[in-house]
Amino acid sequence: MRIVLVGFGPVGVRFAEEILPEVQAGRVELTIVGAEQHDPYNRIMIAEYAAGDVSRDGLIVADPEEFRSAGARVIQGDAVTAIDRETHEVVLSGGERIAYDRVVLATGARSNVPSLDGLMSVSPDASGLDAQLTDGVTVLRSLEDAERVKAVIEQGGRVVVLGAGILGIELALLLADAGAIPSISHFGPIPMPRQLDRGAAHVLVEQMTRAGVTVVPHTRAEAIIAHDIDGRRTFRALVSSDGKRLEGDLLVLSCGVQPRAELAVEAGLRVGRGVLVDEQLRSWSDPSIHAIGDVAHVQDPERFGDERSVPGGPSGLVGPGWRQAEWLAASITAEISGQACEPYREDVPGIVLLKASQIDLVTAGDVQVDPFAPTPAGERAPEVAMWADPQHGTYVKMSTTDGVLDAFVAVGQPRAAAELSVLYQRRGELPSDRSLLLRLDAADETLPRAEGRDATVCMCNAVTAGQIEDAVAEHECTTVEEVGSCTRAGTGCGGCRVRISELLAQREVASA
Repeated sequence: MRIVLVGFGPVGVRFAEEILPEVQAGRVELTIVGAEQHDPYNRIMIAEYAAGDVSRDGLIVADPEEFRSAGARVIQGDAVTAIDRETHEVVLSGGERIAYDRVVLATGARSNVPSLDGLMSVSPDASGLDAQLTDGVTVLRSLEDAERVKAVIEQGGRVVVLGAGILGIELALLLADAGAIPSISHFGPIPMPRQLDRGAAHVLVEQMTRAGVTVVPHTRAEAIIAHDIDGRRTFRALVSSDGKRLEGDLLVLSCGVQPRAELAVEAGLRVGRGVLVDEQLRSWSDPSIHAIGDVAHVQDPERFGDERSVPGGPSGLVGPGWRQAEWLAASITAEISGQACEPYREDVPGIVLLKASQIDLVTAGDVQVDPFAPTPAGERAPEVAMWADPQHGTYVKMSTTDGVLDAFVAVGQPRAAAELSVLYQRRGELPSDRSLLLRLDAADETLPRAEGRDATVCMCNAVTAGQIEDAVAEHECTTVEEVGSCTRAGTGCGGCRVRISELLAQREVASA
């Protein structure tokens, strides 16, 4: 089977790793096409690289030579410009045509660039897929973007972040911790409006301010002001519709992403909020084309095929993308062997974790439910438990149905958040006395914690404490990186790396 994998990021790498045994056995002919010249790297942690928390080598997720040695063809620094569905060939920018039986689209997403007066596209970026913007303005999606941010951080410069989603907030906190002077502006009254309620957002903003981040809400950005430096227009300030002016040495646009689905569109495939694929991760329009990761919109074509607007869309999280990659490789392997494979299902709920040393924040589900709102006749009142101590930076809200956790948000309560995350993933029932969870973060906490070997440490890769303990014992892992090589824990968003370090330290103490 001739497979062409388009995209060599973390999700594409995971698919290639999983299908490699079939390549080595001679049952699959794999061609990997990546637009960037770099070796595949962890795009999720490039902000940490810019801030100096992770080395460039620490970002690398795979060695292309290992794939080549196993029999795969790896093309770097070239892009697929078209999919010829009639001849079953993909066309590269240099004109080469590669025949396929299956195409796997793992092209990811690109950053949204808002329309701002004065903001211009200067030239194509290093990959040739996106545009390089006015000097001093950047998104944060590639290594080149990270280098621009890194240069300003090293000078202790002023950085304006536009957009207060999870990535924008993480970046602003990293900037403050690294010695830069960050401000973050966003439209609307609260940051992360899809993940936080008003109470959690209030506590978060207070903690960000204490950490050295200036938060500017209600900002409808309209233009940038630029000045001339050595003959080049260079960013100086962001201007909002009400006349606010945020000056800085760099403007980072953190305004969400959109799937790189142009190949699918030009090939005549149906798209929604990404390439529409079924429960086999096959395109609705062509069963020989698959999509995984941020470019895949998984939905049932029999149910929604006639709908103009298809519900759902990519999760934006790397964990589901990895699970799609693993499932698709297993499905193709089963198909080659003449076996059946269960349909793809995303069983692990999405949990959003703020990666920041200054603030602990975890949220999942819809936390907007108002426990004090009137309940219409005939409807059940929401089951909500809340705790707030804004002065000390703590806030917890839990929403349940018959005692089972539907949604939660926890700020400044790391142990409670860890317990709630486990209960949320397992659809577990909360204790009748909800305050037991709050006491987990007490200084003299002595209550038993439901962790043990089954507790999930790495949510991106669904790695448990027991799997990490086994890897440490069997492979003598002594560093977070070695644990990652053995189990993949800590190789996603990086939010679990502190927990892995704690497990390693505990084992070292126990051994002594």
